[in-house]
Amino acid sequence: MSKKNENKVLDFTKNTIQEYFYVLLGAAVIAFGFNAFLFPNQVASGGVSGISTILNGLFGWNAGIVQYAFNIPLFIAGVLILGKKFGLKSFIGTLALPFFVLLTENIDPWTDTPLLAALFGGIIVGLGIGLVFKGNASTGGTDLLAQIITKYTGLTLGTSVLLIDGIIAISAALVFDLEKGLYALVGLFVTTKTIDIVQLGFSQSKMVYIISSKETELRDAIYKEIDRGVTKLPVFGGYTGKERTMLMVVVYQTEFTKLKQIIKSVDTSAFVIVSDAYEVIGEGFKQV
Repeated sequence: MSKKNENKVLDFTKNTIQEYFYVLLGAAVIAFGFNAFLFPNQVASGGVSGISTILNGLFGWNAGIVQYAFNIPLFIAGVLILGKKFGLKSFIGTLALPFFVLLTENIDPWTDTPLLAALFGGIIVGLGIGLVFKGNASTGGTDLLAQIITKYTGLTLGTSVLLIDGIIAISAALVFDLEKGLYALVGLFVTTKTIDIVQLGFSQSKMVYIISSKETELRDAIYKEIDRGVTKLPVFGGYTGKERTMLMVVVYQTEFTKLKQIIKSVDTSAFVIVSDAYEVIGEGFKQV
């Protein structure tokens, strides 16, 4: 085997081990957040974990066993209905989460305040799910059910997930009380936002689009003052139909104030659009 091919095999092996590590670590983190915060406070914030919380409240059924009872059939149904796109990592995630839930079921609750449980439980569970996603896997459950619903109803995946989690939150309100249902929605919201942060990171950069009649002067000033490259994009006025040039530049947040000052000093009538850039890869920023 050539040195190049050997390096490819080593990189593949390293990446595979890393992905399995993310899946197992993520499942363990989810289980901890569930047992330390959500479950003891009856915060059923969506997914199979939320269903297991509700069924425990109704019938006293063990949460880990309930999650096995839902996850395994849903995974099999997902493979049969949606095809074999769910690999070994997702199957391991499907089995690992209930296992860690059973393993940590006797830990003491970290709070008996439902709001704190919803907030911190949502953060920890979101962190765990984000780690599993970084491992290119899932923990099965209602994510698979949502994809099945999407296939047969034509609803978008986001709508299907919202429908399922909405039903779980309403069920929590009916089984426990309205307040618990509201806490479930808080936990679900926090979990979703935390997943985004884990996958995308905190925004440390700004993407700025500038339309100006003085684009050459602006380009030169930006390069000279903050040493950032500028991309020129052809655009057309919607009303006039005339072609103009739009500048696109990405800067760190610490450079953004300086950029605004540059734009103002060169062209006070410039049209500027600013958005967050969560991950910037390339020269001057993070390398691949």
